Amino acid sequence: MKPFLIISQTLYAICIVPWIVIFGMSFLSFDAGFNFYNIAFVSVIGLYPIAVVVCSIISWILRLRKKHIAIMINLIPMLWILFIGFIVLVY
Repeated sequence: MKPFLIISQTLYAICIVPWIVIFGMSFLSFDAGFNFYNIAFVSVIGLYPIAVVVCSIISWILRLRKKHIAIMINLIPMLWILFIGFIVLVY
């Protein structure tokens, strides 16, 4: 359990570097004007570091009592990585 948490959270920390670039570029979506979808897009991308910190803390707290729930919570930031990876590959 510990190695999984350490490896996955190291991956999340490494992904902060490209996140900074992608977060900065996400503001270019406002070139077409302000609407709900642009604001939601930038907000979802901007929540990645918060999700990493919150999910990491909760996972470490639950790792002894509820291992399966701790693993699922720890994988929540992976959704951002997959989402950004999909967007980068598509465009």
